[in-house]
Amino acid sequence: MSSRSIPPGFHPARRDRLLQEAEHDSYKTRGKLPDPTICTHCGAVFRGGRWQWGVMAPADAHRASCPACWRVQDHYPAGFVFLEGDFLLAHREEIGHLVRNEAERQRAEHPLKRVMAIDESETGLRVSTTDIHLARAIGEAVHHAYQGELEFHYNPEEALLRVHWSR
Repeated sequence: MSSRSIPPGFHPARRDRLLQEAEHDSYKTRGKLPDPTICTHCGAVFRGGRWQWGVMAPADAHRASCPACWRVQDHYPAGFVFLEGDFLLAHREEIGHLVRNEAERQRAEHPLKRVMAIDESETGLRVSTTDIHLARAIGEAVHHAYQGELEFHYNPEEALLRVHWSR
């Protein structure tokens, strides 16, 4: 194909660029919420473009559910942390405290980062979270404290992160 046969304004497709698709998250707030908005379930306040704790909202503030409360209500986690291995079984209580402390530290700063459940089994612990970043933070905290093997598996179609730690 010669350069004369290409119509003006036409740009051939480039195969060396990756196109970023729009992330689909059903729980992400659509549009801008009125400022302030208070969550009817947890009391977090949406002000200044983000959800916050400890912000006073007037009595006539708009009311809605925050994305974390939606996930909890629907039982639809954004992240899972799987902790397994003989070391975990020997130190289950200690590691459980670390997981809870990291979750509470994250939640204190970010109302949308919450642990939905901690399920214990004979082989380990499974932590489900409302936020992928919290799942990652918990996995990294356990890995930092106890080393071991840490793996992340992200599924972009579901916006779901699975974190596996074992030792």
